[in-house]
Amino acid sequence: MQTSISAKKKKDLFHKLKKANTAFQKVYPGDRPDRQPVHTVYGGANLFKADSASALGSRALETFREYAPDFLSFGRIFGLTGISEIPSELSANDVYADYQSWLPEHRKKHPVHLSYEVYHRVMQKLSKEAIEDFRIDFEDGYGNRSNEEEDQTAVQAAREVAMGMKAQSLPPFIGIRIKPFTEEMKERGLRTLDLFVTTLVKESGGALPPNFVVMLPKVTIPEQVSTLVDFFDILEDELGLNEGALKMEMMVETTQSIMSLEGTNPLYAFVKASKGRCIAMHFGTYDYTASCSITARYQEMDHPVCDFAHHMTKVALAHTGIWLSDGATNTMPIGPHRGEHLTDEQKEENRRIVHRAWRKGYDHIRHSLWNGFYQGWDLNPAQLPMRYAAVFAFFLESYDDAVERLRTFVEKAARATLIGDVFDDAATGQGLLNYFLRALNSGAISEEDVLATGLSLDEIRGRSFKRILENRKKPVH
Repeated sequence: MQTSISAKKKKDLFHKLKKANTAFQKVYPGDRPDRQPVHTVYGGANLFKADSASALGSRALETFREYAPDFLSFGRIFGLTGISEIPSELSANDVYADYQSWLPEHRKKHPVHLSYEVYHRVMQKLSKEAIEDFRIDFEDGYGNRSNEEEDQTAVQAAREVAMGMKAQSLPPFIGIRIKPFTEEMKERGLRTLDLFVTTLVKESGGALPPNFVVMLPKVTIPEQVSTLVDFFDILEDELGLNEGALKMEMMVETTQSIMSLEGTNPLYAFVKASKGRCIAMHFGTYDYTASCSITARYQEMDHPVCDFAHHMTKVALAHTGIWLSDGATNTMPIGPHRGEHLTDEQKEENRRIVHRAWRKGYDHIRHSLWNGFYQGWDLNPAQLPMRYAAVFAFFLESYDDAVERLRTFVEKAARATLIGDVFDDAATGQGLLNYFLRALNSGAISEEDVLATGLSLDEIRGRSFKRILENRKKPVH
């Protein structure tokens, strides 16, 4: 049947459309396939040492063993699914014996299964890689000190990083947070960056650590970002670094970074000003709530003003490849009583305070995950047990259901495609893919766990449900 449009006219139309589609896809390439850390630990630059990651990990593991000595108490602290079915008078040994008496294929139905699995995964994580990302802090965690002292700290911290590179003791991701590029702080921020990077490159023989990043806080205008990027160019040229070696991330900490004077969200303009160097956007809970005039008592991660900022950030930067991170819980799980000779009452008070802080932080992290923020901040090693408890429980409690749904979904969708029916719910399949990608990235599940879906790792990592179906309907020769 002949159509009313000529081949040439159609070609001209599609040529213009291709240019527009290509430009759109360049701006929104989709989520990056790289591993995103589940947290960033912040520590004052004056305290950083080459072995800080292992030292903090040891402290986290010690706290975990002291205040969650077994999987049963662990499950009760966080209220994990199924734990309420276990009678309170039963000991961990009693429950463990009963759990082990069940056949392996039936244990997933035991009420203590999730607590048992999450507990041991948290223990393993704290033992092997407690710190995924560390930010050497020259801002709020360091404070305003004399120029001479901050100069010395910048040089010493850089030397410690170089030693850590040589000893292979650094976490997988690392970086520094400098002071903001406001009029009051721009000189200090730039000088610290200069001293740190110059010293580091000199001490390391011309190299940067893997996944090294510079965080710029309190960004309010694109020019602050472009100034940092221009300085990156200068540093790379003078120090002989590869072009683009220095990467950055920014912080959402003010209302002006959510809504500009013109009534628009400026975050993508900030990213554009980075000229491809920005990899992440982090939320500063307490600066942002303060900028919204929230009083100190109510400055919490799950406050509605934070949710608004999160959703605005997500909408502005979704599918751009920029990682998003939530902020921190500032209630520390640290008991008030110290020393070796504590009374039973003092020990019990310590336990009560640590457990309460853990549960609060756990709920905050779950709230972030529910909102689609898969990274957050930790400020103290005692917070790491609640971090991994929240992340692992969040993914593991829905694993079996997700496996069955994705396996069935692919089979039904492939059949519908093959017989020519319209299949209009690919978004559900994409959501299931997102679950497995995030769960695998977080360490909550293994590659073997992913294969239970019937999909290959390449199919999962390809991040395209549409492409999976297209490849599966192709005839096999």
